[in-house]
Amino acid sequence: MALVASQDNGDGVVRFATGRYLTDATAAAIVIICGFRPRYVRVLNNTSADKYEWSKGMADASAFKQVAAGTSSAITTLGITPSGSGFTIGLDTDVNVINEQLSWIAFG
Repeated sequence: MALVASQDNGDGVVRFATGRYLTDATAAAIVIICGFRPRYVRVLNNTSADKYEWSKGMADASAFKQVAAGTSSAITTLGITPSGSGFTIGLDTDVNVINEQLSWIAFG
């Protein structure tokens, strides 16, 4: 039996950011600048209760997605993409919706 494990303790500095996003403009990918490259991101659509979770090691544009009805799935497009100073929330039609409030939290 093989065991594969990975751990990233970072640089000892806790980086943490939260925020909200709401737009009435045409739906588009949302760029969040939090000042660091996140290792974990959670995005909640406060209106519909649908959510995304992404953690370091997952591919760009992917996420664990859960809709309000309880259905969960691993998505490989339109999810979360980290960058050196933040992340992008893809244009998923359940989570990123015009006139619906998003809340997000990121840890670095």
